[in-house]
Amino acid sequence: MSNNWNDFNNAEEQTSFDVIPKGTLVKVRMTIKPGGYDDANNSWTGGYATHKPDSGAVYLSCEFVILAGEFAKRKIWSNIGLYSQKNNNNWGNMGRSFIRGILNSARGIMPKDESPNAQTARRINGLADLDGIEFVASVGVGKDQNEEKKNEIRLAITPDHKEYANIMGAVATVAAPTTAAALPTSNYQPSAPTANPAEPSSNPTGKPSWAQ
Repeated sequence: MSNNWNDFNNAEEQTSFDVIPKGTLVKVRMTIKPGGYDDANNSWTGGYATHKPDSGAVYLSCEFVILAGEFAKRKIWSNIGLYSQKNNNNWGNMGRSFIRGILNSARGIMPKDESPNAQTARRINGLADLDGIEFVASVGVGKDQNEEKKNEIRLAITPDHKEYANIMGAVATVAAPTTAAALPTSNYQPSAPTANPAEPSSNPTGKPSWAQ
């Protein structure tokens, strides 16, 4: 090996991991750390959910990797609530709202759009569809168990925000479903930006992958 583990003079300087300022907008890829908990009645399958026995809470343990910009490759960890016994499951309801925002952001859907196309885009086959999804997020600042500041992701930025298009790039447009089978498929990924929007698409149907 070229590195000498007795002499650290040629080691790189430490990288600073100061907290990213609150409100910074970034494009992220979300991955889920499987917790091994399933509940078919709630469509929590595939082992993606995590169950905390002492409180009964169920959540998604998520890692968000920043994809571009000043903070590219930085990682942020946050949980998305699925169920809580406290406060009439307000935590789970907040989680549902966040996931709706994620889908709106990833799939280019306006928050107030209730058309059949938009409703189709907000459906998933299961939690697996959220693993690897890319969207625009607003970075938050919270505290860890030691009361130290830490970054978190609690808010997805949707297409009605003035900075969304610049940060997100091109996304697949929503195509009208033709049958009940036209629901999102697993591991949806936004389409890559095209160099020239006027050029013909390699997809003859013009539909995003989840609406084929």
